[in-house]
Amino acid sequence: ARGFALLRIADFQEVLGEPTVALTKLRELCFSGIPFDGGLRCLCWKILLNYLPLEKALWSSLLKKQRDLYSQFLKEMIIQPGIAKANLGVSREDVTLEDHPLNPNPDSRWNTYFKDNEVLLQIDKDVRRLYPDMAFFQRPTDYPCLLILDPQNEFETLRRRVEQTTLKSQTVARNRSGVTNVSSPLKTTPSSLSEYEVLPNGCEAHWEVVERILFIYAKLNPGIAYVQGMNEIVGPLYYTFATDPNSEWKEHAEADTFFCFTNLMAEIRDNFIKSLDDSQCGITYKMEKVYSTLKEKDVELYLKLQEQNIKPQFFAFRWLTLLLSQEFLLPDVIRIWDSLFADDKRFDFLLLVCCAMLTLIRDQLLEGDFTLNMRLLQDYPISDVHLILKKAKELQDSK
Repeated sequence: ARGFALLRIADFQEVLGEPTVALTKLRELCFSGIPFDGGLRCLCWKILLNYLPLEKALWSSLLKKQRDLYSQFLKEMIIQPGIAKANLGVSREDVTLEDHPLNPNPDSRWNTYFKDNEVLLQIDKDVRRLYPDMAFFQRPTDYPCLLILDPQNEFETLRRRVEQTTLKSQTVARNRSGVTNVSSPLKTTPSSLSEYEVLPNGCEAHWEVVERILFIYAKLNPGIAYVQGMNEIVGPLYYTFATDPNSEWKEHAEADTFFCFTNLMAEIRDNFIKSLDDSQCGITYKMEKVYSTLKEKDVELYLKLQEQNIKPQFFAFRWLTLLLSQEFLLPDVIRIWDSLFADDKRFDFLLLVCCAMLTLIRDQLLEGDFTLNMRLLQDYPISDVHLILKKAKELQDSK
């Protein structure tokens, strides 16, 4: 087995060692799973998610440009408002001359500040609960953001902003069937936020980095802003980049995750936009596609689910929208994503994975009643993702 693993690593190194990466070859290799060794996964994901170009000579200049751009975003969207808040809070000049918290003008900086706070509170609630079964997101990062944690700074960081904000965030909870309220039984949530240790000054936890990424994404994409569930998409990306054995890549995990997340969202964002639910690109269409594929592959099972009135939105909504990130443990999610990102038809393979998940428990589903079957689908019983991917590949080849 060790010899086979070394051969696979050599295959990856060969493809990635060329001046121009052969994308088709790389996709084929990644589809069968990327070895953890030597930071191969981070590099492959960055290429598959169109963050890094295929010409290797362009990598270092592009990475520098994007990371500088991200620093700019931090300055404009987190540091500037924080400084403004600190300054405005201190100086008691004549408020009629200055912008002030009660200014009714929609262009008022304060108006934007309070609106942003509503989004921030929702993000904060979600990122603190990321993968509670793993200590990683609660741990301090090796590379805290110095721009933000400089002890000279008096400005308000996002964490301080959340602590000081008592605004109720009711307007943000856009209830989408299943994403907002159906959490996977795999995930247990600590009963109160006070259970989390507060890290000493100058440190920040990994969840705080994820919070920043999502907050900046929401500011730059006001049309979609933040919808619950996006935290589950950033989590595995950030975890993969922040545990890279290469310290130079690891140090820039935040910026690189932000751009890869943005590119990934460009492909799946329609799943999160409620007004597109019933359009050709929306989530309803994709859920129906799971059933029509199942009908093709296993008509008996399809009819059974129809007869019990088990609609795909009861389970496939979460499977598809969150790219299965809530159904399996993090290392398994990452393995599934190797295949999904390598799929040149972009997420067609995801529909087959969903079908495979159904056919692998067909005997239980055929025997079960509505309640039992719903429980199986909401808390999927098979944890062997290799078996699921193998089945999905068989379904793909049998077309």
